[in-house]
Amino acid sequence: MLLDGLFSKKQSEGLSYAKMLNNSTPIFSQFGRNIYVSDVVQNCIDCIASECSKLQPKHIRRGDDGLITNLKADPLNRLFKFGPNPLMTTKDFLEKTIWQLFLNYNAFIYPMYDIKTDSRGLASRNFTAFYPLNPTQVDFLEDKTGTLFIKFYFATGYISPAIPYAEVIHLRKKFSLNDVMGGGLNGQPDNAALLKTLEINDTVLQGIGKAVQTSLGIRGIIKINTTLEDDLQKQERIAFENKIADSATGILAGDFKSDFQPINFDPKIIDRTTLEFLENKVLRWYGVSLPILNGTATDDENQAFYNKTLEPIVIGMGQAFSRTIFTPTEQAFGNEIVFYNFYLESMSVKNKLAIMDGLGNRGALTDNQLLSLFGFEPYEGGNVRHVSLNYIDSTLANAYQLARAGIDAQTPAPSNSRTETGGK
Repeated sequence: MLLDGLFSKKQSEGLSYAKMLNNSTPIFSQFGRNIYVSDVVQNCIDCIASECSKLQPKHIRRGDDGLITNLKADPLNRLFKFGPNPLMTTKDFLEKTIWQLFLNYNAFIYPMYDIKTDSRGLASRNFTAFYPLNPTQVDFLEDKTGTLFIKFYFATGYISPAIPYAEVIHLRKKFSLNDVMGGGLNGQPDNAALLKTLEINDTVLQGIGKAVQTSLGIRGIIKINTTLEDDLQKQERIAFENKIADSATGILAGDFKSDFQPINFDPKIIDRTTLEFLENKVLRWYGVSLPILNGTATDDENQAFYNKTLEPIVIGMGQAFSRTIFTPTEQAFGNEIVFYNFYLESMSVKNKLAIMDGLGNRGALTDNQLLSLFGFEPYEGGNVRHVSLNYIDSTLANAYQLARAGIDAQTPAPSNSRTETGGK
């Protein structure tokens, strides 16, 4: 079984349930899914997960001066480039992680690593894979020193050993009432407000379906003006149906023996404004606008979507990965994981070009900083500033203009003001 090989077999002893601030037992089951039968909900989450799957995780080193060094030969970057584990590409890994985050309001990622010792005897972790987990239950434990551990229960019946919580990447959504888990007080998605809207929307959709069925149901009654035996009634009905089927002009021929009495139904359909109102409430819940969902968004709408919905996820993943992967010493030396948005729009192209023209041409930004505006990674030697020859130092502007006019900069300029003589 795959899960058997993921976790270390070493068990920590003397563990007890962690003490929560709200005095609750930190056992969290995996989470209701009844809102996800809605097509609107699934479309919203799929839209967010698909956009986040375009991110590219990178191990970078940021200096004290803010300049970034891209570590091309780094093992982490090789791992993140195509697939963080043997079962998934980087796109699959990110998409599954975001789905888990929105389904459960919590996403757990287990990093596998080997311990390596260099020639100086210094030990370091060599990461070999990252696996998004899908537990049915998680327990938070602590030892006598107060170190926090986490134990996972899976649908197959497998139970993981107690793992130091600091070694698990934990992403949370709507982290509010619970001490360690995202979602509501019990560490589960709090979708009560959304469920009300979805229930109304479901009732409306069922009503529309019943109205359509009604319109396709009984449309009239054949009244036979004589007393007939059952077999004769059947023959009359068949004859009437054949006349309907054969009438290409829509005109039905009959005789004096039978009358057709139509039944007029007037099913009420919910108006378009009400349907859009219900759908927009769900879209606003997930921060996805209709143009984003349809793929017709403008630059400004894409920018708003990134700023409101995607950017908090991108920042949160970078911080969670960096904190778990790197030791405090490695963090102090500027090591971090950044999720570059090669395809995501953090601002409109028009605004990016304006920044590039206004600051880049004046040497205020390095080449790598300009590349980061467009979501591209830095390159070696890119921490340089280029200045347009159309701009000069402001302190040299007067001398430059006088030289162009053939005037010595040391010669005082003639005064146009009246010389005072001390008298009138």
